[in-house]
Amino acid sequence: MTPELIAKLAALPDAPGCYLYKDAEARVIYVGKAKNLRKRVSSYFQDRIGHPARTLRLVLEVVDLELIETDSEVEALLVENSLIKDLQPRYNVKLKDDKTYPLIAISREEFPKVFCTRDASTPNVDLIGPFISATELYRAFNFLQRVFRFRVCDLDIREPDPLRRTFKPCLNWHIKRCSAPCTLRIERSDYLDDIRALRAFLSGRGKAEVVASLTARMKAAASTLKFEDAARCRDQLTAIDRLKQRGNLKDYDEPDAPVIDLHAGMIALQQHLGLSAPPKVIEGFDIAHLMGTHVVAAQVQFVSGVPNKDGYRRFKVQGEDGSGNPGNNDFAAIREVVGRRYRRLRDEGATLPDLVMIDGGHGQVKMAMDALREAEVTLPCVVGLAKAEETIIRSSGEELRLSRRDPGLKLLQYVRDEAHRFCRRYLHLLKAQEMAPAKPARSRRKPKPSVSKPAVEN
Repeated sequence: MTPELIAKLAALPDAPGCYLYKDAEARVIYVGKAKNLRKRVSSYFQDRIGHPARTLRLVLEVVDLELIETDSEVEALLVENSLIKDLQPRYNVKLKDDKTYPLIAISREEFPKVFCTRDASTPNVDLIGPFISATELYRAFNFLQRVFRFRVCDLDIREPDPLRRTFKPCLNWHIKRCSAPCTLRIERSDYLDDIRALRAFLSGRGKAEVVASLTARMKAAASTLKFEDAARCRDQLTAIDRLKQRGNLKDYDEPDAPVIDLHAGMIALQQHLGLSAPPKVIEGFDIAHLMGTHVVAAQVQFVSGVPNKDGYRRFKVQGEDGSGNPGNNDFAAIREVVGRRYRRLRDEGATLPDLVMIDGGHGQVKMAMDALREAEVTLPCVVGLAKAEETIIRSSGEELRLSRRDPGLKLLQYVRDEAHRFCRRYLHLLKAQEMAPAKPARSRRKPKPSVSKPAVEN
């Protein structure tokens, strides 16, 4: 290895991004991506035992290295795709064989739809890709749908169609995955602006352009009192900026759903709990800790029975004295996080959920109700779900024991299990960070400007 390459390997950052290997003639011979550049690139040169012959040949030819840091693994995937397409490195053979690889397609319609396909001959679409991994593409697609809210349906939507005035949007609009161009909720010009922003983001190097465009659109909409349009742009900016906290592709996996009728579950909960309507928005809470340390909480949100990850929140429990060491008092922890969550929604004037579910029994429900009274917040319904007998605990103290086949109980179990999964994942993340070896301080780059956002951890 050359001294220049050795120096670059020693200075590899612990950050996501792309790496470009160059040969003696400064030609790019391989492009790869990583969620941690230090670990990934070092693995090529540290222990070569077990490397396939092709990788060994690649390493012998490498004399220089170029890095492109990104804010997230999602962006690294898009940059990698763009670089391979532009540079055609000879060691990136995966995209040059006879296999069919997934692509993103954007239809050429008045209101374009966006979808994934392996058919490169699909007519009347613009294709972006191919991508090496279908799994990673679908994860990135979930993120893109949350940000740009494009339609994925097969409707034939025309701007002058009078049916748009009375058409009811599908579930994707309710969970903020689509801006509902099938209705009059968004103008064609604004929808096409979102598609243009999507194209720029997919180019792999258009994040700054997208952020600048969305910021300008948000300010323009606010100045003309189009507050719904301004809020949509604000939410898009928040989702893009949140990539810095939730940038791993695995973060955009969808949880496995149980085999239940979600609509029947909401109807059953309405009947069992005496609600005026089926609970469209359900939020669930869970607490986790390691023998009284690293006490954390998680809150998940379901809209029309479907997980809405944009509504998920994580909490570090501070304790009554704010010391950050609250012990293993689950009751106090529930009281703290429920109060923090709904005081914030109250102060922001945000919409409150139709149903809140606490993972626990009488004690946890009582603490949640105490927190709501202190915050002067009234919710339509608060229940607990006690694991031993899967008993529903009402805020009045009444217990409901439903059949294990009841769709309402199954829906609550779905919410409870997802809150538990999300909470345990956060706990393991904090523990892994604590156990990670300390790294020597290095000079830091001047931080990139970013848009302001609400905290992910309330």
